[in-house]
Amino acid sequence: MTDNKTTHFGYKTVPVQEKAARVADVFHSVAAKYDLMNDLMSGGIHRLWKRFTIEMSGVRPGQRILDIAGGTGDLAARFARLVGPDGEVVLADINDSMLKVGRDKLMDHGVASNVRYAQADAQYLPFGDNTFDCITIAFGLRNVTDKDLALRSMLRVLKPGGRLLVLEFSKPTSNLLGKAYDFYSFNLLPRMGKLVANDAESYQYLAESIRMHPDQPTLKGMMQEAGFTNCEYHNMTGGIVALHRGFKP
Repeated sequence: MTDNKTTHFGYKTVPVQEKAARVADVFHSVAAKYDLMNDLMSGGIHRLWKRFTIEMSGVRPGQRILDIAGGTGDLAARFARLVGPDGEVVLADINDSMLKVGRDKLMDHGVASNVRYAQADAQYLPFGDNTFDCITIAFGLRNVTDKDLALRSMLRVLKPGGRLLVLEFSKPTSNLLGKAYDFYSFNLLPRMGKLVANDAESYQYLAESIRMHPDQPTLKGMMQEAGFTNCEYHNMTGGIVALHRGFKP
């Protein structure tokens, strides 16, 4: 974010106060086709990325989990089974369209008794200090206006010893892969969005937002600056996606 109170929306520079509404419009538009497009865009590999996130979370029965930008509930559904009847999962999303899709999907799959829902901004989480054992945010941090503020908010609501896992698109580790990924993102992805979701513009934004997101070492440094310890990241699919993990001291 720059000093004159502007920020990026994809490759565009917009006033800070406008970004949230613009991002909201994107996700209102894509919510109904979100799961289908995830499968098409990643060839189904997003399921493996999320499975690895679950494995790295160390979630156990009875714990309280916050899934920020929880979207259509993929992680929340798995966490609900892990924490069991004595635990709780909060699926949070700033976008009410995504939250409704996620709630309906989980209810259709019989996941209801230990899950609750919150329309919440990652920058200003409406929970008490030291509430959660684990927080996840999957493919959502890049859409947050002030990432540093959001990281501090997540740290506040984590219990001491609790962990944050950030699953996000990142920077490919090889130039050749990076060039192929750029071609796919800016040529094929918007066309796919137009064909399947009748919305090329939103998927153009998603491609641009990935390029504007901090790379792996930068995000690790931001987590450390926010107060997380033992921070690390794991590249997947050649760095197209990375999982960052840090702990609250």
